[in-house]
Amino acid sequence: MAMIELTAPTTGVVWRTKAVDEHAAAGEAVVVIESMKMEIPVNAPVEGRVVAILVAAEELVNEGQVVARLETGA
Repeated sequence: MAMIELTAPTTGVVWRTKAVDEHAAAGEAVVVIESMKMEIPVNAPVEGRVVAILVAAEELVNEGQVVARLETGA
Protein backbone atom coordinates (compact mmCIF):
# COMPACT_ATOMS: atom_id res chain seq x y z
CA MET A 1 0.00 0.00 0.00
CA ALA A 2 1.21 3.47 -0.87
CA MET A 3 0.54 6.57 1.22
CA ILE A 4 -0.11 9.88 -0.54
CA GLU A 5 -0.12 13.23 1.24
CA LEU A 6 -2.55 15.80 -0.15
CA THR A 7 -1.54 19.45 0.20
CA ALA A 8 -3.45 22.72 0.08
CA PRO A 9 -3.00 24.40 -3.31
CA THR A 10 -3.60 27.83 -1.78
CA THR A 11 -4.12 29.62 1.52
CA GLY A 12 -7.74 29.59 2.65
CA VAL A 13 -10.32 28.26 5.08
CA VAL A 14 -11.38 24.61 5.13
CA TRP A 15 -14.99 24.41 4.02
CA ARG A 16 -15.59 20.64 4.14
CA THR A 17 -13.76 17.32 4.21
CA LYS A 18 -14.40 13.64 3.61
CA ALA A 19 -14.35 11.43 6.69
CA VAL A 20 -11.55 9.09 7.70
CA ASP A 21 -12.04 5.60 6.21
CA GLU A 22 -14.17 6.97 3.35
CA HIS A 23 -13.37 5.84 -0.19
CA ALA A 24 -12.15 8.51 -2.61
CA ALA A 25 -12.29 8.02 -6.36
CA ALA A 26 -9.52 9.45 -8.53
CA GLY A 27 -10.30 13.13 -9.06
CA GLU A 28 -12.78 13.32 -6.19
CA ALA A 29 -12.49 16.15 -3.65
CA VAL A 30 -11.14 15.02 -0.27
CA VAL A 31 -10.92 18.53 1.20
CA VAL A 32 -12.51 21.74 -0.09
CA ILE A 33 -10.87 25.07 0.74
CA GLU A 34 -12.57 28.44 0.38
CA SER A 35 -10.30 31.19 -0.84
CA MET A 36 -11.43 34.60 -2.14
CA LYS A 37 -15.06 33.33 -2.26
CA MET A 38 -14.06 30.41 -4.50
CA GLU A 39 -14.22 26.72 -3.61
CA ILE A 40 -10.87 25.05 -4.31
CA PRO A 41 -10.96 21.23 -4.14
CA VAL A 42 -8.01 19.13 -3.03
CA ASN A 43 -8.62 16.08 -5.20
CA ALA A 44 -7.42 12.52 -4.78
CA PRO A 45 -4.89 11.89 -7.58
CA VAL A 46 -5.75 8.17 -7.55
CA GLU A 47 -8.42 5.94 -6.02
CA GLY A 48 -7.89 5.16 -2.36
CA ARG A 49 -9.06 5.30 1.24
CA VAL A 50 -8.83 8.40 3.40
CA VAL A 51 -6.65 7.44 6.37
CA ALA A 52 -6.16 10.89 7.91
CA ILE A 53 -7.76 14.32 7.74
CA LEU A 54 -5.30 16.75 9.31
CA VAL A 55 -7.53 19.85 9.29
CA ALA A 56 -10.97 20.78 10.58
CA ALA A 57 -13.83 22.78 9.09
CA GLU A 58 -13.29 26.54 9.39
CA GLU A 59 -9.54 26.07 10.01
CA LEU A 60 -7.15 28.40 8.17
CA VAL A 61 -4.62 26.47 6.08
CA ASN A 62 -1.53 27.66 4.23
CA GLU A 63 -0.46 26.85 0.70
CA GLY A 64 1.52 23.58 0.69
CA GLN A 65 0.21 22.44 4.08
CA VAL A 66 -0.57 18.71 4.27
CA VAL A 67 -4.34 18.45 4.78
CA ALA A 68 -5.03 14.72 4.30
CA ARG A 69 -3.45 11.32 3.72
CA LEU A 70 -4.74 8.77 1.26
CA GLU A 71 -3.84 5.06 1.17
CA THR A 72 -3.82 3.48 -2.28
CA GLY A 73 -3.61 -0.08 -3.47
CA ALA A 74 -0.61 0.66 -5.68
